Amino acid sequence: MSRHRSVLAAAVASAVVLLGAAGVAAGGAREVGAGEVGATTAGCGKSPALTSGQHTISSGGQNRTFFLRLPANYDNNRQYRLFVGFHWLNGTANDVDSGGGDGYNWSYYGLRRLSDAADNGTIFVAPQGNNNGWANPGGQDLVFVDDLLARLDAALCLDTTQRFAGGFSYGGAMSYAVACARATVFRAVVVYAGAQLSGCNGGTQPVAYLGIHGISDTVLNISQGRALRDTFVRNNGCTAQNPREPSAGSRTHVVTAYSGCRSGQPVVWAAFDGGHTPAPVDGGGDGWRTWTSDEAWRFISQFRGSEPTSTTTTTSTTGPTTTTLLPGQGSCRLGTTTNAWNNGLTANITITNTGPTPVEGWSLGFTLAPGQTITGGWNATYSPTSGQVIARNVSYNATIAPYASTTIGFQATHTGDAAAPASFHLNGRNCTTA
Repeated sequence: MSRHRSVLAAAVASAVVLLGAAGVAAGGAREVGAGEVGATTAGCGKSPALTSGQHTISSGGQNRTFFLRLPANYDNNRQYRLFVGFHWLNGTANDVDSGGGDGYNWSYYGLRRLSDAADNGTIFVAPQGNNNGWANPGGQDLVFVDDLLARLDAALCLDTTQRFAGGFSYGGAMSYAVACARATVFRAVVVYAGAQLSGCNGGTQPVAYLGIHGISDTVLNISQGRALRDTFVRNNGCTAQNPREPSAGSRTHVVTAYSGCRSGQPVVWAAFDGGHTPAPVDGGGDGWRTWTSDEAWRFISQFRGSEPTSTTTTTSTTGPTTTTLLPGQGSCRLGTTTNAWNNGLTANITITNTGPTPVEGWSLGFTLAPGQTITGGWNATYSPTSGQVIARNVSYNATIAPYASTTIGFQATHTGDAAAPASFHLNGRNCTTA
C-alpha cells in the first residue's frame, strides 16, 4: 500500500492548486453468433492487433500513450466488456494498470481482480493524461478517448453496449466529462471523489452513474461530488432525495440506490466516513480490501449486452411448446461483503435475479452468526434483528428485473463472531452464493 499512499499524497497536495484553475475545464463477455452484427466491433473474429502492455497512439497532433490488459486466454469470438480507468492528478496510467504498491489486487481500482474471478470477460485500458492530469483543454482529452476507442474497436472484439469508465479525483472528473459528452458511447461511469474539473460538454443525456465520496474530503469537498451526482439524478429521471450519509467518526459507509430512475439508468451514491481516497476501509485506513471495488464491480456487471434469454423447443406436433432456460436462469444469486471492527460490522448483500422474469416483491431470508444483532439497515426492512432474519423490500426496489441486481445492507454489533450472513433464500427459494 506504500506506493498507493505516496501517490495519493501527491494527488492531495497538487489538487488544491488545481482547484483555482479548474473552471476552464451486466454480464461480461458473450459469444458472437454466425453473421451477427449489432454491437460487434471490427476486431471480432480476427487475431488481436493489440496485446497487453503500453502502446502509443496519435491524437490531436500529439503522441498519447495507454496501457492495455487483455484477459487470460483472450478469445476473438467473444465480445468483451471494456473498462477505461482514468488516473488521478500526478498519477499515471501505469499506476492504474499495475495497482501501485498493492499490485494486482488494486489494478484498475480492484476491478481487474474481480473480473478475473467472475467471468474473465473484461478488457481494461488506462490512458495517460497530459501533465499527469485531465485538464481537457478544448476537449483534447475527449478526442483522445474517441481515438482510443476507435483503435480498440479495430483491434479487439468488444461489445459496444458495454463500455464503462471510472477514475479517482482528477480521473473522476474525467469520468464525469465522459458521462456528459459521450452519453451514447459509455454505458455507465464510476466517479471516485470527483468534481467538475475536466468540463461537462453536453451533460443532458442519461448515463448510469455511481458516485463514491468521503464526507471529510478536504481536497474535493463532498458537495462537489453531490453536484456531479445530481446532474444524473436529473438526467436519469430519478426521484430527488437527500440520501443518508454516515456520521463523522463512524468509519462506515452508506450506499443508496435512487428510486424512480429510467429503466436501465440507475444512480447510486456511496458516501463514507473518510477523506480523499478511492479505497476507504470501514473501521479506518485504506487499501485494496476496500468495499469500493465490490460496489463498483456489482454496479458495472449488472448491465448486459444483447444476450439471448431462452430457447423455445416444440416437443411434439401435438404436445405443448416448452421453454428451455439457459444455465443459471430461474434462480437467484447472492453476493456478500462484510467489514468488521472491534464489536461492530457492516454487511452489504447483492441480490441478483438470474431468471428470465422479474421478481415482483421480495423477502430475503438469511441467518446471522451467534452474537450478532442488527442495529440499522438500508434499502430494506429487517425483522427480527438476530438469528434467522427476513429482509423485505422497500418501495423503490420492490422489482428486480431479469438478470438485474439490487444491493441492501445493515450494520450490526457482534460478540466475537463477525462471520457473513449465511443460508440465503429469496421468496422461499434457495440462492447460490457468489
